[in-house]
Amino acid sequence: MKLVNSVGPNPHVVRMFMAERGISLPLEDIDILKGKNREADYLKTNPAGQSPCLVLDDGAIIAEITAICEYLDEKFPGSSLIGTTAEERAQTRRWTRWVDLNIVEPLANGFRYSEGLPMFQSRMRCLPEAAPGLKAKAQDGLAFLDAQLATRTFVAGEKFTLADVLLFCFLAFGGAVGQPLNPELKNIGRWYAAVGARPSAKA
Repeated sequence: MKLVNSVGPNPHVVRMFMAERGISLPLEDIDILKGKNREADYLKTNPAGQSPCLVLDDGAIIAEITAICEYLDEKFPGSSLIGTTAEERAQTRRWTRWVDLNIVEPLANGFRYSEGLPMFQSRMRCLPEAAPGLKAKAQDGLAFLDAQLATRTFVAGEKFTLADVLLFCFLAFGGAVGQPLNPELKNIGRWYAAVGARPSAKA
């Protein structure tokens, strides 16, 4: 088994998740800045041309970061970051989905359609006119979550989960590409500092 790895927030999510879980896998780097992930050789591995992807021992592929993390969580022994009961798993999946739809996707597409446009305009349909609205939508999501974090330690409750990993990696990316944290969101700021202090954040 190996993880096809690259720069960017998506591989960071899987690496941080693995670090939290104590999972070590060989990494095979692919240069997405040069578009190697869009070339024929890589498309044979992952037809969607995305990074990361998990290559299993039998050659099967798992793509999409939440699917990769859930697979690894089930496959390896240790303390789950998804949950040990049906209720815990439901809450983790609920908030991971919410973070993905309301913060991660608008933040990432806001970047792809503006600062990242030179890289992405030849690889996917880009909507530059939508970028300001998408960035604003991500900030709306963060404002909502800030209020939620007034009464709990982590995104899905009192336990650190995949939802925290996903959000942290994309907020770290956003801060590097023109979408910094709003300092008025004190609870998000407190949460971000605490998660950033975890050794896994540097994975």
